[in-house]
Amino acid sequence: MKHIPLMIAAFAALVPMPALAARCVGPVCDGERLAPIFSKLAAARRGQGPAVHILQIGDSHTAGDAVTGAWRDLLQARYGAGGRGVLAPGRPYDGYLTRGVTATMSAGWTIGATFGKNATAPRPMLGVAGFSMIANRPDASMALRADNSATMFDRFVLCAIGGPNAGGVTLRFDGAETSRIDFTAPEMRPMCRSVDSATMHGAIDVTAEIPGLTLTSWATFRSGRGGVVLSNVGVVGSQLVHFARADDVVIAEEMTAYAPDLIVLAFGTNEGFSPRFDAVAYEATLRSQVARLRRLSGGVPMLMFGAPDSLTRNAALRGNAPGLPLECEAAPAFLAAPLPSDAMVQPLPGDVAAPAAKAPLFAPPALADVRRIQRRVAADMGVTFWDWQASMGGPCAARDWVQRAEPLMRGDYVHFKTPGGREIARRLQADLDAALASPR
Repeated sequence: MKHIPLMIAAFAALVPMPALAARCVGPVCDGERLAPIFSKLAAARRGQGPAVHILQIGDSHTAGDAVTGAWRDLLQARYGAGGRGVLAPGRPYDGYLTRGVTATMSAGWTIGATFGKNATAPRPMLGVAGFSMIANRPDASMALRADNSATMFDRFVLCAIGGPNAGGVTLRFDGAETSRIDFTAPEMRPMCRSVDSATMHGAIDVTAEIPGLTLTSWATFRSGRGGVVLSNVGVVGSQLVHFARADDVVIAEEMTAYAPDLIVLAFGTNEGFSPRFDAVAYEATLRSQVARLRRLSGGVPMLMFGAPDSLTRNAALRGNAPGLPLECEAAPAFLAAPLPSDAMVQPLPGDVAAPAAKAPLFAPPALADVRRIQRRVAADMGVTFWDWQASMGGPCAARDWVQRAEPLMRGDYVHFKTPGGREIARRLQADLDAALASPR
C-alpha cells in the first residue's frame, strides 16, 4: 500500500488533463514564466558572476546548430560570451558539427547512442547528449579546440561512468599544462568532474588511461565573467521517445554539474514524419519526459518549441494520422493521368519514388497533431511554448523559405540553411522579447 501515492503521481504525469488557458503574446505562450531567466540575463550583461546557461535538447534542428548557433551568437553579442557549453564527447558520427569549437578523436573508441546505428542494445549508460564513448585501448584520445577567443575557457567539465575499474584520464591544456581526473569509485556510478584554471585556454586533450572508461559528455565554460552559454545536444533523426532511453542517474549528475538555468525541448519534426503516428502514445511520452526533466533538474524552467513548418512530397506520409494532409502545392495536371509503362521514374531525396515531374508538396497530418499536443501539454504543465511554425509565417511557410531567390531552407523542406538559421534565431528572440515586454 505504501506505493500507491507514487503510482498516483506517475499516472497523473501521463494522463491528459483539461487544457489550461495559456496567455499568448504572438507565437509565445506563458512567456512570463521566463521572467527569472531574463532577470539573470540582465545581471549577466554586467560581466560578473556565473553565466546564464541555456541547455537545448532535440533532434537534427538542434544537432545541426544552424538555429542554436545563430541564437548563441545573438545572445552572446547582447549579453557576453560564457563559453561553448555541453557537447557529446569526441565525434559521435560523420558530419558532426561543433560551431565555435573543433572536436577531434583518435581511433580506439566505441560509440553508444540513444538512436541510430549505434543504439543497439545492450547500450552503455547515456546522458543528456544522447551519445557515450567507450575507450577500448589505453591511448584512446579526443580533443576540443576553441575556434575563436569567445570560446576559450577556464573551466572544463568531463562526465563519465565511474567504477572500480574505470581508471582515469590525462588532460593536457594547450598542449603543455597537464592534469588528471580519476574516475575510480567503489561502485559503478556517473561522475562529473571539473577542472578550473586561473588562465584561459584554447585547447584540451583527453586521453584514457585504461580500456573500458565510458565518457557521457564534456563542456567548456568561462567562469565569473557573466554572459550566456547555449548548449546544443541533439541526435539526428531522433524522437523524444529516444531521449527516454538516456539514464536518469546520468542525467541527474550532469544537471548538477552543468546547472542549466533554462531547458529548451525541441522535438516534434520526426514524430510528425513518422509512417504511423500514435497521438495517445506521443502525448504520454511528452508528459512523462517533461515531468522527468523537471524532476532530474530540480525544477529548472522549461521552454518547448513547437515543430517548425516542414513539408514533403512523400505520398506514403499522406495518411500517417487521421485527417487530411495540408496541401501546399497543386499537383501537375498530367499526374492525374496514367503514366506510360516506360515513363522515367527517379527517387526524390528522402522520399519514395516519383515521376520525373515532382509530386505536390504537403504537410503530413501527424505534424499538425504533434503541434496541437505540444501546445496543450505545455499549457497543462506550466511550460513556456513557442510556436515555431507561426513565427515562420504559418502553414506552408516552408515552401517560400525554400523557393525564394536566396533560400533559407534546404531542398528537403525540413532543414535550415545558415541564413535561415540566423532568421529563425532573430525571430525567436524577438518573440521572446515581445512576450516579456507585454503588460501582464
